[in-house]
Order: sequence, then C-alpha cells, then structure tokens
Amino acid sequence: MKIKFVEELVGITRKNIRFYEEQGLLSPQRADNGYREYEEEDVHRLMQIKLLRKLGVSIEEIRCVFDRKVSLCDCLDRHQDELERQKENLTKMQAVSDQIIASHVSLENLPIETYLDQIEQMEKEGMDFMDVGRKDIRKKKRKGAVIAGILMILLMLVPAAAIIWATTTEQVPIAVVVLFTVVPIALAVCILVALVGRIKEIEGGEEDEASKY
Repeated sequence: MKIKFVEELVGITRKNIRFYEEQGLLSPQRADNGYREYEEEDVHRLMQIKLLRKLGVSIEEIRCVFDRKVSLCDCLDRHQDELERQKENLTKMQAVSDQIIASHVSLENLPIETYLDQIEQMEKEGMDFMDVGRKDIRKKKRKGAVIAGILMILLMLVPAAAIIWATTTEQVPIAVVVLFTVVPIALAVCILVALVGRIKEIEGGEEDEASKY
C-alpha cells in the first residue's frame, strides 16, 4: 500500500513515517519503480510506535524493544521510574509557584535571589528544572533556512542582473533575455515562497520530530 493510505490508516503523518524510517524503526520494501510499498507488518509496526510514543517512551527505548535488547515490560518499568521522577519535578515546580502566589507580591517586589537559591538547592538534590541555558533549536534552523534561501535567490538573480546589464551595452537576442531573466526571477520567487513556508513550519514547533504523531 502507498504512504498516503498508511497515513490515513494509522493516523501518523508522512513526515513522521519518514522520520521513523530514518531512525531504523521501520524498513518498508521498495517496488521495482523505487517507491516504498508498505505491508500489513509495517502498519502494525507503526501502530506499535504510535502507542509507545503516546505513552512517552523515547525513540531510543523503542529501538531497544524492537531490537530485543530489552523486553516491553522492562522498558515500561524503566519508563514508569522516569515518569515518577518527572512527576516529582513538576510537584516541586508547582510548590515554588504556589509559594510565590501565596506571597501576593508583584514582579518588582519578588525576592528573586531567595527563590533562585531555593531552586538551585533543589537541583543539587537531584531535581530538574527548566534549562535556561539550552539553545533554541528553532532559532538555529530558522537562521540556516534564511541563509540558504538568500544564497539561492542571489544565485538566481545574478545571471538576470548580468543579462540586464548586457542589454544596455549590446544587442542581446530576446530569447536569451527571457531565458536568463524571467526564469531566474521566477525561480527566485518560488524559493522565497518556499523559504517563508519553511520558516512557518519551523516556528510551528518542528524542533523535535520524534515527539509528533
């Protein structure tokens, strides 16, 4: 069956199906024409992945289960421990927030250092709070997309500019002018549209494909 049908059948997007293939969790056969052909086993595997991801099991843990390095029960037991740790962390975060709310202070009068010291002490005891030093991967992806887009647009526009300049100094056949001006400009517009779409996709939260379904 084709990937479009698999998308509808399993409820997983094409992008994520491709991602799971890249991660080695899925290996569909290919037809003579090179296109992927999904079988019932592939659909069943995707359903397994979907269930485990819904439960919050990581890609690495799923891979271990599929590779028979760990049993499903052992995997879920370890995941339960992780969930308990996360729950305890959230409880601690909520407790600090409750303290701030109960104090009825404004941001200007909030004893910042007192709460930061309290949080740092909790972190030393093993609690995990948000990592404020973590880089925003969306910013990095956005910057890369913009740079690549600008370079491609410049590559398209340079020949057009050269031909336009040439027409001011000598007679250039109209076909050549059209080929080296209209076509590059049209391609540059297409690249710009694609760049805008890519930025919107990044801003939509594409920083972690593994967390999508």
